[in-house]
Amino acid sequence: MAAHQEEGHDMRTVDPAKHRARRQHIVDAAAELFATKGFERTTTAEICRAAGMSAGNLFHYFANKRAIFLAVFEDEDSDKAELMAAAEAADDPWGALLEVVDLLAAPALEPLAPHLVMEAMVQAYRDPEIAQTLSRTNADEQKTVATLLRKAAAAGQIDPGLDPDATASWVTTLIASVYTGAATDPTFNPAEQLPTLRLILTRYLRADVR
Repeated sequence: MAAHQEEGHDMRTVDPAKHRARRQHIVDAAAELFATKGFERTTTAEICRAAGMSAGNLFHYFANKRAIFLAVFEDEDSDKAELMAAAEAADDPWGALLEVVDLLAAPALEPLAPHLVMEAMVQAYRDPEIAQTLSRTNADEQKTVATLLRKAAAAGQIDPGLDPDATASWVTTLIASVYTGAATDPTFNPAEQLPTLRLILTRYLRADVR
């Protein structure tokens, strides 16, 4: 009887690392489809084929296609949050701000990210939960940028006359333009445009700094 109970316990035990890896495998497979075909035109069957698993197995990890789409934009990796927190605590707020700009713009250099961002914007108009997920992410990013702007202004590193919250909104909007440019203009090279983004921000934020 004890042996039977132990066997049953083993069958019910889920390896968290393996579970996360399988979820990420599904998300990665689906992300390519969402980026190339869009959310509406991507079927669950196509995601199953891309992930190499049955529908029953897929639904063990995600309730539906919408849940997979949301998972693409929900950062399960704490690295970004840790980097943002470290930036807020940095001794050089201007340098930290430039690092945050690079951090937020870097995914635009990847082939799929700009198209996924555009698709998320489209779906946000149709789905309040997707809109809420994107809004939460944007709010976190703007909070960090605004904190660094306040600290940089106090340190005399940027124009003290700028409103930190309004300016943070413009900074993140400029970063977002790297994604939209990459998604809509075949001649737009994000890697080549990042130095220009830095230059624009430098001239905008430090115009009155001597």
